[in-house]
Amino acid sequence: MFGYRVPAPDEAMLISGGRRGLGGAPFRVVTGHGKFVLPVFRKTRFLTLSMCEAEVTETCVTRQGISLHVRAVIAFKVGNDTESIINAGQRFLSDQEQMSVLTGRIFAGHLRSIIGSMTVEEIVTERQKLAAEVLDTSKIEMAKIGLIVDSLQIQSIDDGDTGYIEAMSAPHKAAIQRQAQIAQAQATQASVEAEQVAARNQAEYARQTAIVRAEYSAEVDRAQAQAAQAGPLAQAHAQQEVLAAQTELAQRAAKLRQQQLVAEIVKPAEAEAERIRVLAIAEAERMKIQAAAAASYDRVALDRMLIDQLPLIVKEAAGGLAGANVNVLNGADGLGEIAAGLVAQGLTILDSVRQNLNGQNGDGSAEKVKGLLELQGYSGTPGKDTDEGEREDGPGNPR
Repeated sequence: MFGYRVPAPDEAMLISGGRRGLGGAPFRVVTGHGKFVLPVFRKTRFLTLSMCEAEVTETCVTRQGISLHVRAVIAFKVGNDTESIINAGQRFLSDQEQMSVLTGRIFAGHLRSIIGSMTVEEIVTERQKLAAEVLDTSKIEMAKIGLIVDSLQIQSIDDGDTGYIEAMSAPHKAAIQRQAQIAQAQATQASVEAEQVAARNQAEYARQTAIVRAEYSAEVDRAQAQAAQAGPLAQAHAQQEVLAAQTELAQRAAKLRQQQLVAEIVKPAEAEAERIRVLAIAEAERMKIQAAAAASYDRVALDRMLIDQLPLIVKEAAGGLAGANVNVLNGADGLGEIAAGLVAQGLTILDSVRQNLNGQNGDGSAEKVKGLLELQGYSGTPGKDTDEGEREDGPGNPR
């Protein structure tokens, strides 16, 4: 539309003529939108808001008196606020290229001032600190002319022919070279060790290969020898098995013959011997039973005879015991008890009885009593009654 003007996104439109702008400025500032401008009565100009660049190359003297050639680059632009646009428009609207020139000069002065307060070591090792101090000191001045600085970069620092920076870096260079030499030596040593390990591995592999080959060769030789001996060994084994079978057959035949002999001779003989032994035992048992029966019968007969002769025995025993100071009580029963216990009464009573029974009475009654006593187990001889009586003990013959 005729008379309607719109600034670019990176421009500020300055309209002069008519009423004044903010703070009594000779123009009004329009950014980000269009404005209707009366032709002839109003005049429109445009101020760039884009990024600008200024390069500074300056020779500065440090606090140590050493000259340094410093090269820096400044990135700046006109501020976006109305006040900054007014300040920059009043100063650079007619010649906007002067913004870079003036900015370079401002920063050159501040750069010389800051470097003059620092040492070469600080400048070289702390470039960021240098740039920050330059920005801080120049901020107020740049704001007065409506400019703001986005960044300041120190691109190079050179001491010319003095060689100070190079001398300062010499220890570091030496340390780096020393480290490089050490690293090279370590790499060489590692390479040599790797070569030695590889050589040892190759030798070990060769040794193992030779061992395996020798083992294979020995195994082949053993297999060939075994194959050569297989025929004779098989024949020998076959003969050995035949002999073993024959031996086993002979042993079985001998065992069978032994069993036949046992069945034909030993077993019948053992059976006959057992039969004879059983018959002998039976005969002995029969005789023992007969003897026991006979002894029992004789004992009964003897007891009967003794009972018949009891008055005579009492008479003879009383006469024989007269000199022995023995009192006979209960008549015949007492005498029977004395006669039954003669052995326990002692040798004195026994001698007296024997003396009276050995023929002092001429009527033959003493002989009868003696005979009865002998049948009862008393021999009439001192010291002989007990022994012979013990030997005559047996079934049916009590003492």
